[in-house]
Amino acid sequence: MIGKPFRYGLLITLGLIVNSSVNATNGYFGHGYGTKNKGLAGGGVALPQDAMISATNPAGLVFVDERIELGIAAFSPVRDYSATAAPSGTDGTACWNGLGTPTPCPFTIGGNNTAQSIDSDNELFWIPHFAMNWGLGSQAGIGLSLYGNGGMNTEYVGGQAQHDDGSNFPLPGDLQTTPGTFGAGTAGVNLEQLFLNATYSRKMGAKSSWGVSAIAAYQRFEAKGLATFGGFSTNAANLSNNGVDDSFGLGFKLGIQGEIIKGLTLAASYQSKFDMDEFDKYSGLFAEQGDFDIPATWTAGLALKATPKQVITFDIQRIEYSDVAAIANPMNNLINTTSGCAAGVTSRCLGGSDGAGFGWRDMTIYKIGWQWAAAQNWTLRAGFSHGTQPIPESEVVFNILAPAVIEDHLTLGFSWDISKTSELSFAFMHGFEKSVSGANPLNPGQDVTITMHQNEAEVSWGWKF
Repeated sequence: MIGKPFRYGLLITLGLIVNSSVNATNGYFGHGYGTKNKGLAGGGVALPQDAMISATNPAGLVFVDERIELGIAAFSPVRDYSATAAPSGTDGTACWNGLGTPTPCPFTIGGNNTAQSIDSDNELFWIPHFAMNWGLGSQAGIGLSLYGNGGMNTEYVGGQAQHDDGSNFPLPGDLQTTPGTFGAGTAGVNLEQLFLNATYSRKMGAKSSWGVSAIAAYQRFEAKGLATFGGFSTNAANLSNNGVDDSFGLGFKLGIQGEIIKGLTLAASYQSKFDMDEFDKYSGLFAEQGDFDIPATWTAGLALKATPKQVITFDIQRIEYSDVAAIANPMNNLINTTSGCAAGVTSRCLGGSDGAGFGWRDMTIYKIGWQWAAAQNWTLRAGFSHGTQPIPESEVVFNILAPAVIEDHLTLGFSWDISKTSELSFAFMHGFEKSVSGANPLNPGQDVTITMHQNEAEVSWGWKF
């Protein structure tokens, strides 16, 4: 009876995920997984409500009825950068001349002495998810979920006029970006990650449980417009404009939860670091010859049943970006004239064993949510989250490609019970605009600002069988 819905849901979700970029809200991790959790600002590690709980805390799955979740979100990240005019005479046309250059010559973002502000293309993405779980008697359950991370899909048009009519000639009012953000035409990167999560959950008591998930991860990446840095790469042929590359890896997630006093549940989960295959086509870009592992995360939280119809959730999430060299290594590894690539230290060049990266810090995110069973068939949700964004002022130049600077999210949501076995859920998220500004370390006379804000609307259908 459940074979066709399972097969169709899995195929539709897989097809959509691998052909779309996914959401970047806390760095490049989503603010939550599953529509109900997203309505609570991504919280709810201690409040299992549907089969997508396995993506947050596998321990909660045993408290969920057998069901299927199938949902899709419209995600709109709006990203841009601005750069001031560089001092006269330092336009920095691509003058990098190879490893060992004692002092990198000035390099101006945008390749000219004119102040500019450029929006990234690609501002709407469709993001699906799928989950299903089965009971193994009254004490255990298993489940399967499919969801994603990522969302660095930036594209700053360069090398020709920025317009959409197909012509290569300037139109009145067109913004000229020649020769492109980094002096090599249109620049941008795209990262997509897909997780297939198989979960086992078991009760330890009437209101306590543990769970474990085995997770297979698949990721795709593409970069373009970075050829200017070829002289500072260990492998310039595998630096930029090589099309899409992919990699695979394995990881796990552990979870536990229990009611500590009546009406108050405590829960925690930990997801391991994923040791991923290298991106061979970009072994001259990412540190450690194209290695791009997925960082470990942990989450802890409470769910308080404040009244018979209201629940308050509070979660803390930690994402350990600093443990992945390609994400965490600073740009200074490239340009330092004493101990960096610019001083001839090959290991600190792009693609080297300690090569320059995005300079991201770890993130700690605090999430508070409120849920109210307002009527017999209606449940309302709201939430707010805050986390310090991962990009220091010193790292703005490379993070033009990945301006993941959002810190605050406001969410609203609801569920409507269509019948005893079917429900519709909705969540809306607004990521408040945030900017980070800093000097261009390749030409300190120029200041660069990266900015992002976001909106997302998600709808899902749940079916109990």
